Amino acid sequence: MKRYALVFCFAAAALLLFYPGHGKTQNPTKEDTTGGCLACHTDYSALQALATPDEGPPVSGCGGTAPSIAPCDRVFLGGPGYRNFAQSTHGSLACTDCHGGIDGVMDKNKAHSANFFKRPSANAANACGDCHGDIVESAAGSLHEQGWGQKKSVAMRMGRQHFEDLGQNLHDAYEQNCATCHAGCGDCHVNRPKVAGGGLYRGHQFSRTPDMRDNCVACHSSRGGHAYFGLGIGAQPDVHLLQAGFTCLGCHNQNQLHGDGQIHQTRYQSPLSPNCNDCHADIAQANSYHKEHIETFDCHVCHSQDYNNCGSCHVGGQGARIPSYLDYKIGINPIPEQKPYRMALLRRTLAAPDGWELYGVKKMPEFDAKPTYNYATPHNIQRWTKRTRVEEGGNCFSNCHAIQDGKNLRNKELYLFSSDLKENWEKSANKNIVVDGKLPKVWKKP
Repeated sequence: MKRYALVFCFAAAALLLFYPGHGKTQNPTKEDTTGGCLACHTDYSALQALATPDEGPPVSGCGGTAPSIAPCDRVFLGGPGYRNFAQSTHGSLACTDCHGGIDGVMDKNKAHSANFFKRPSANAANACGDCHGDIVESAAGSLHEQGWGQKKSVAMRMGRQHFEDLGQNLHDAYEQNCATCHAGCGDCHVNRPKVAGGGLYRGHQFSRTPDMRDNCVACHSSRGGHAYFGLGIGAQPDVHLLQAGFTCLGCHNQNQLHGDGQIHQTRYQSPLSPNCNDCHADIAQANSYHKEHIETFDCHVCHSQDYNNCGSCHVGGQGARIPSYLDYKIGINPIPEQKPYRMALLRRTLAAPDGWELYGVKKMPEFDAKPTYNYATPHNIQRWTKRTRVEEGGNCFSNCHAIQDGKNLRNKELYLFSSDLKENWEKSANKNIVVDGKLPKVWKKP
């Protein structure tokens, strides 16, 4: 869904690091070694004694604080996963081939010297590029690795064209906060993501297909997995999970996830992003509702359930000052250059003018450059929702159009009005996407 290309994380790093090399057997065990990488990393007691305690609390993200996993557990080579790794192509490499460092010594500091990489995929061109050159080249500029959308948003609100134009304080802030969910291939194929505790996932075994729950949803939790699995009160799992059993890769193929070598500021810019029409080719003529709205609304406007929102984050501080809540808001499409619809679902985001105050920015000078409600495609699709169910004898628009009903506007709660925004800065930032005075006049007829 969270950027470093094939991240082996400290666990992964330490793990390959302790392979004695090409001169040894391709299926090493602790007994095969007389010292060095594997001698330590297959010895749990030794790792307990040598492990460096973590500094500071576990990382945290939109899904909450990461579980605490002991440093020795994150780098231990054991169990069936390690046995599978030792017999694999990756396991035939010397630890130093990917991790650098010095093998054959029992001193931890010396072993972890000489250009040691605890996360080889952070240096993916050298560590992975010989075998996976095309993927490494594409992924280097991907959203998964770089988080271009977040970076662009910060730059715009600071009155700059590019993230690189910002000071070191904001670069550090981004790495310490936003980048915890934006890593690379190692977080998907070798390790647990950092927000899931980090470290080796299955004893350094490489997984060609990431696990949906343990890898994808570990990062895409509050807005992806929460909706897809139907975890909200009164919510149902997405129909694509219930009826088709789709994992994330059912719609998001590896080419999209690895990137196409181009820089896209959002996932909606990528030509590889999934589209409902990819599977539902005849959807435009399926019924009268589709014929009427197919060019006006995204499919999610009718077929989504309530979804997670939160807001007003203080980066590095108290986090989201508007806690997560379920809601459903339709507004004017904020990205018409990428999506053709006039109206779209919107999700409240974390942005706030003082969000980076702890890093020396009292107030972002051009905060209104972007709205705080983003175009949303919740992963909680249902065929029948509150909008698509019509009582017998009722009108098709009864549950969705904003209709004048005496002094009240029926279904008003579905739309983002200026009155829904409490702070002046929030009203200013979202003035172009609220629906005040922009709803079809015909809707107001009783």
